[in-house]
Amino acid sequence: QACTFPCQCPSQPLQCPAGTSHVLDACGCCKVCARQLGELCSLHRPCDHHKGLYCDFSKIHRGSGICLAHEGATCDLLGKIYLNGESFQPTCKLQCICLDGAVGCIPLCSDDLRLPSPDCPRPRRVRVHDKCCEEWVCEEGSDNDLGTAMAVFREEPAQKPELNNLQENCLVQTTAWSACSRSCGMGISARVTNDNPRCRLEKETRLCMVRPCDFPVEKTKKGKKCVRTPRPRQSLHFEFSGCTSARSYRPRFCGSCWDGRCCTPELTSTAEVEFRCPEGDSFRRKMMFIKVCSCHYDCPRDNDIFLATYHRRMIGDHV
Repeated sequence: QACTFPCQCPSQPLQCPAGTSHVLDACGCCKVCARQLGELCSLHRPCDHHKGLYCDFSKIHRGSGICLAHEGATCDLLGKIYLNGESFQPTCKLQCICLDGAVGCIPLCSDDLRLPSPDCPRPRRVRVHDKCCEEWVCEEGSDNDLGTAMAVFREEPAQKPELNNLQENCLVQTTAWSACSRSCGMGISARVTNDNPRCRLEKETRLCMVRPCDFPVEKTKKGKKCVRTPRPRQSLHFEFSGCTSARSYRPRFCGSCWDGRCCTPELTSTAEVEFRCPEGDSFRRKMMFIKVCSCHYDCPRDNDIFLATYHRRMIGDHV
């Protein structure tokens, strides 16, 4: 099909299955749902190059091909072998992919938390028949339950809020950020907060980098707590999911400790970073910036790509 300019793309937002990338068509005009391993493909229905897939036109004729994966290691999960680039669901709650021997998964169920509120004093998650994901239900409570529900709201607000404005009455509660999920390279840090218009506990994430994996680290001399937080000599661009930060930064990184202890962030701040992708898209993500590091014996272990096994908590944001 010939390309027409100016581009005419559907006005409706693109709806793709979980774990499926949005990629540009052959005209470079519109985003389409990328074809997956083993699916038919063409110039206007490209394969998911983020997963190392390409369209092989040698096996099928009439301008169509089939999505194949470049050579890579297979994955063994619970005794079952998956090919490189293959998407699969080990359970109804996870959508996974095999990428050159590593398995990555995204949750299909929401993991949001719900804070007791006057309209729902006793929230509880229950399993629904014929549904995989649990859902929230609100049980009717007693007067004592109402007191618990109101614990996160101001008893005497400064001014009378509107009936539908819970944030005016909300007592903000926020946990400390979790440790970065990776000891080097780009990782994820998380916390739980109700600082939102609905005053509901929600999980919030930010990108984090304790140090680049190829960053030279000097050993500290005996008697010093932690090497001075090194900065790269030249500014650098952050990379995330194949996209690059729009501007360059000179962030601080954590060094090392002379006695074998771990040097990790102690005080951090959070700022939004804009990323630009090769396809022309851009997005903004919160990211951790290190202010102070410290030495300790509670060392992080090697984390897998699903969850951080390191439970040390960082002190909250400091301006």
